[in-house]
Amino acid sequence: MRLPASLRGLPRETFVLSLVAFCVALGFGIVAPAIPLFAKTFGVSSTAAGAVVSAFALMRFASGLGSGRLVDRVGERSALVGGIVVVAVSSLLAGLAVSYPQLLVLRGVGGVGSAVFTIASTSLLLRVAAAAQRGRTQGVYRAGFLLGGIVGPALGGAVVGVSLRAPFFLYAATLVLAGVAAATLLPAAPRPPAPSSSAAEGTPAHPETVHPGPIPPGPVDPRPVHPGPAHAEPVAVAAGQDDVPPRPLPDEEPRTSLAEAVRSSRYRAALAGNFAVGFSLLGVRSVVVPLLVVDGLGLGPGWIGAAFVVSALVQTALLLPAGRAVDTVGRRPTLVGGGLLTAVALGGLAFATGPVTLMAGMTAFGAGAAVLGVAPAALVGDVVRGKGGTAVAVWQMASDLGSILGPLAAGLLIDHASFEAALLVSATVVGVCGLLGLTLPRDEALA
Repeated sequence: MRLPASLRGLPRETFVLSLVAFCVALGFGIVAPAIPLFAKTFGVSSTAAGAVVSAFALMRFASGLGSGRLVDRVGERSALVGGIVVVAVSSLLAGLAVSYPQLLVLRGVGGVGSAVFTIASTSLLLRVAAAAQRGRTQGVYRAGFLLGGIVGPALGGAVVGVSLRAPFFLYAATLVLAGVAAATLLPAAPRPPAPSSSAAEGTPAHPETVHPGPIPPGPVDPRPVHPGPAHAEPVAVAAGQDDVPPRPLPDEEPRTSLAEAVRSSRYRAALAGNFAVGFSLLGVRSVVVPLLVVDGLGLGPGWIGAAFVVSALVQTALLLPAGRAVDTVGRRPTLVGGGLLTAVALGGLAFATGPVTLMAGMTAFGAGAAVLGVAPAALVGDVVRGKGGTAVAVWQMASDLGSILGPLAAGLLIDHASFEAALLVSATVVGVCGLLGLTLPRDEALA
């Protein structure tokens, strides 16, 4: 089976990490419905049951910087596998918990492992992808998460009916599969970016791309050759010899510090974009839409699942086109457009009156989320050079912060104002974050 033309030439790590992401999201989707119900079996309140869910997100955020330093110290692959192992073991033990405090602590530990895994996988993907590939690699990677997120809850709902402990064990099993895939299929050391197929299609090169030396005359592949150790002879890769494996990146690479990253308008726009992703996709949608469907529109609970499935399917279908647009149309227009479309969708949901307008709003939301979810990651890749675990960690923490603040803000607005107010304020926040993409200079908008 041949890959679509737009995916040919992407680094092998893209597809391995997408498979890993699918396994992780599949397991999380299985266990998510069981977590609050299992917590309630220990005789705690609904608030305490919700705290088990929040503990995971809170520890992801709190451990972000430390996780970034760990990734820089031990390398992406080792950190990725280690993070998955931590989540797997903590999930297995959570399924065996005999008290509420045990469950709470173990879910918090799982959040730490999740932070390490997420930062390591993102850092690795950004490190091996060429500038003109970053949108598409992120689209493939996120598609793995979304597909797992669609399949997982369906399985989880069936398993919960049998046992509230079984989902934790299945989650651990899918994480073991993810860890094995990462340990066996990812190369031991990151490789330099391969030549992008879009280069042949005329996609502009990143303005900061630097070739290490003159390209010898003759039929030579124009990909940049990364120097090896001081004693190694320089090697040129002849055109057409695609079977020659790229040399691993040297151990002593230039690194982008957090201070250097923050000085870049690209990085600041990426922070705002990822905050908007966490705030809207992981935060507001998860809280407001279920309550809007049941309490605001008076529809049955089945419409909640239908709304989420429609949004996820649209987002999955548009991820690859969105990634290609980020690589060809540019970072600036896609970040701004994705933010505004997501904001319009949230605002439209504020005026939903029934199933038709609900589904229309969720369709638009899925389309906006597809673009908004890809552009910020590509911008981070444009900024970070070499091992940039700390810069990637802070960028990921922006999303985690949004996913913490979004539900709290939405809940307060629903309690003290209305669903309309919660959605309109959320739309304003996301729209402003997207408009910060206008701060990107036009000559830096394309990869």
